[in-house]
Amino acid sequence: MKLEIPETEKQIGIELYCTDSDGIKGILRQEVQDFIVNEISNIKELEEGKHLILNFTKRNWDLHHIIRNLSRKLGISQKRIGYAGTKDKRAITKQKISIYNIQKEVIDSIKIKDLDLEFRGYSNKQIQLGDLIGNEFKIIIRNIELDEQTLHSRIKCTADKIKELGGVPCFFGIQRFGAFRPITHDIGKSIVKGNLKEAAIAYIAKSYIHEPLETRRVRDFVFKTHDYDYGLKEYPLHLRYERAMMHHLKTNVDDFIGAFTVLPKGIYKIFIHAYQSYIFNKILSKRIKEGLPLNSAIDGDIVCFKSDIGLPNVHKTQKVTLKNLAGINNLIKRKRAFVTAPLIGYDTEFASGRMGEIEMQVFKNENISCEYFKIPDMSDMSSKGMRREILLSVNPKFKVESDELNSNMFKTTLEFSLPKGSYATTVLREYMKAEPIDMS
Repeated sequence: MKLEIPETEKQIGIELYCTDSDGIKGILRQEVQDFIVNEISNIKELEEGKHLILNFTKRNWDLHHIIRNLSRKLGISQKRIGYAGTKDKRAITKQKISIYNIQKEVIDSIKIKDLDLEFRGYSNKQIQLGDLIGNEFKIIIRNIELDEQTLHSRIKCTADKIKELGGVPCFFGIQRFGAFRPITHDIGKSIVKGNLKEAAIAYIAKSYIHEPLETRRVRDFVFKTHDYDYGLKEYPLHLRYERAMMHHLKTNVDDFIGAFTVLPKGIYKIFIHAYQSYIFNKILSKRIKEGLPLNSAIDGDIVCFKSDIGLPNVHKTQKVTLKNLAGINNLIKRKRAFVTAPLIGYDTEFASGRMGEIEMQVFKNENISCEYFKIPDMSDMSSKGMRREILLSVNPKFKVESDELNSNMFKTTLEFSLPKGSYATTVLREYMKAEPIDMS
């Protein structure tokens, strides 16, 4: 029996599951402690240096909000605080941060609710995005309407299939596109096609079904009328980026480039990255549909190789030919090489053979060219593209127990580690086979 894919996942380019077992459904994050993330860091502390290194453990905090609060408490710019990756909000997360030119004694006096700071040492450089190996997850799924035996059977069936495959498809998860309003890829497409007005209005005012009714009502009105005065009066305060863009457009009519550049650089770059991610998901879905392998290469594939810290190094690639196919597949089996697909940009190298045909077909269907990813008016948004591994190596451990929060129900706890740049939801969706909103 073919499993039905949620419409929201289809909209972000995910068109199938890699396991054929029935899902357990359920919900995530009923309690904050149901989702625990520990960063696997590659930062080595020194006995002295200009940057203080701290363990940074937050509970139910958005990372950007808590960093802003911390900088205010310290009386410093947020730019002096470095971190390797953004972690989930409704969760307990532990990671390392660096703070430039601050004495340890000052940190000892900082008190912020649901935030723990632990001194670890010093460094001569700031922690930057990407300065990590990966993350460890401990996740509880509750509200599962199955008896214990059926629940255990379904989880084991899924786990066995994932083990057989060597992991799951390395899809970009719903968070890449906006968990409650997954439209960032649509905005990215409008930007690369030069439709900046369309892109700006969509970000400000395109509503989505999972938003609160009142938010949808206000967005819909602004979408139709472009009445920014009304929007600034009625939009919820937490929609601060939309409000910033409306404020700019109110005083700088039709300056849609400027409207995007009022956003933090890390925010407005997301739109192009999300569109690249959507195309990647479509390519990967089509490869799987055609029965092509994820854990071995075929003629024409492009592979990358293991880095010094054991992760795929997408900057070191090689084209697979019939001559080197056996040797490459031997490296893949030993986890020293990885099959890739493109995150398309202006300097993309496409595969050849059947995989190249798939990549080009998906790209052609988007009615764009690689040159579109050069964005002269907003050069910071331009992207040359890169490759990304197509198989996410993972082997979750699981446990089934009575659910103490839900009478006569059972829960399951999954524990697994993922390399940086990957999404826990790409693993969880194979077990749950639920609506993305239930996995957010």
